Amino acid sequence: MQLPQNFSLFRRLDTLVENKTSFTMEQAEVNIFETHQQAEEVLLKFHQPVFASMIRGKKVMKLREQPSFEFLPGESLLLPADETMCINFPEAEIDNPTHCLAMTLSEDQIRKTIQSLNDSAPKGDGEEWAFTPSSFHFTNTVAIKQIIQRLLFLCTEDHPSKDLFANLMLQELIVRILQAEARANYIEQGQVDDSNRLSFAIRYIREHLGESLTVEQISQKVYMSESNFYRVFKDHFGVTPVEFINNERMKLARRMLEDSTRKVQDVYLSAGFNSGSYFNRVFKRKYGLSPKAYREQVMGKC
Repeated sequence: MQLPQNFSLFRRLDTLVENKTSFTMEQAEVNIFETHQQAEEVLLKFHQPVFASMIRGKKVMKLREQPSFEFLPGESLLLPADETMCINFPEAEIDNPTHCLAMTLSEDQIRKTIQSLNDSAPKGDGEEWAFTPSSFHFTNTVAIKQIIQRLLFLCTEDHPSKDLFANLMLQELIVRILQAEARANYIEQGQVDDSNRLSFAIRYIREHLGESLTVEQISQKVYMSESNFYRVFKDHFGVTPVEFINNERMKLARRMLEDSTRKVQDVYLSAGFNSGSYFNRVFKRKYGLSPKAYREQVMGKC
């Protein structure tokens, strides 16, 4: 993601730590925070639910009693109202600032969007869609990344229908986040049993990332037609099976790159990529760094 080219026309640098540029819309306030020097234990809190997404650089976040975690480009964070963030900036510099979007969301719009989603596209497990009362840290899907980029562009655009466009994007963003959270619950928290076919498909994918995987092959494993499996998977998780496989392979590759004893070629082959150039391209598109640069950044911290 990138800031709009004309962002500098709206921005005034008043401080080197979490300098804020705000754009107010009908149902949300979009804030761009910049930090240009290293800093520790910077506190930040919003009185509405907030969606944050890293654009550039790195933060180390601490929420309540949770362990600290790195917040990197390509990742987002959903927080309930009045959640205090304690933030460290270990690498920020004048010529290498951090950029982060933090957008407050209207609780009324969240409630209406969830109600509409429950009416039109209820969850397959019989449960209702609901806004999480706790924080949710996740890797952006392609769709979420595109929404964020469009919102960033819209902030600096002078258009009579600006609020209408923004409201439609925010509704889609809320739905995409709910689907991402449902997907994370399946994967990370084991909330479904082994008899569930989607659960089996997720587990099968994660256990065979280094092998050739096709939608046809996986649908046969769960005794569903290819078209029905594709539709049910996307309806439930908000991404296609192919997008999910690629996201999981990227996460696996990133973890392996943190092991300095592994060659980059071994990493991309073990993660299921057949082409080094393709791996380099998709890795940089997702994380903002080439695999080599990412490894150098990680090793530089050790």
